Amino acid sequence: MTYYQEYFAFQGSKPVKAIVRNYGERDFGGLIEVQKEAFPLPFPQELLWNKEQLLQHVKLFPQGALCVEINGEIAGSMTALIVQYKPGDSHSWEEITDNGSIGNHNPDGNTLYVVDICVKPAFRKLGLAKKMMQSMYETVVHFNLDRLLGGGRMPGYHVFSAAMTPEEYLEKVAAGEINDPVITFLMRAGRVPAGVMRDYLDDEESKNCAALMEWKNPFKAATT
Repeated sequence: MTYYQEYFAFQGSKPVKAIVRNYGERDFGGLIEVQKEAFPLPFPQELLWNKEQLLQHVKLFPQGALCVEINGEIAGSMTALIVQYKPGDSHSWEEITDNGSIGNHNPDGNTLYVVDICVKPAFRKLGLAKKMMQSMYETVVHFNLDRLLGGGRMPGYHVFSAAMTPEEYLEKVAAGEINDPVITFLMRAGRVPAGVMRDYLDDEESKNCAALMEWKNPFKAATT
């Protein structure tokens, strides 16, 4: 399966032609630049993509390697792998993604797991991340998987960490009492909180925690 879709993003009322497609080796430079701009310090810079990891993505599971392009420029990317997941399983980002290299990609698994999603700051008002997320939902359906799953950073949690647990913070975000830049966006994009993962990723703002965010395949949701 090769994914390619042309569509119009909107910058205010102005339509902007965009393309969501699988990324390849020719895109590596642009993908790395997206990561640098999307995840500045204090995000650990050693976690940004390198060419070796990207090569693994396109070799092992090219269908899970997506980017969005505007006027020939890579504006964002999203990467995923297939894993076998049982609700309640505990894991870290390094464990579930093989430290971002997706060497543990399992074609016979039941879950499409998000490795990362990012958009250049200059393009963040165009709804590109939500569009890439929708493309991954379509990939879940195409492969007849049970769900899209991934750990979402909780960058707002450090402000409240002295007063509440990460579980309490997530409950308040889900109730609309707190707006979290990442978790609230994921909810708007259709994903549902399914718990908190502690020691998920070296992330000072999230206190190393992440919200496990799920989208169930609507054609299989009654049985998963």
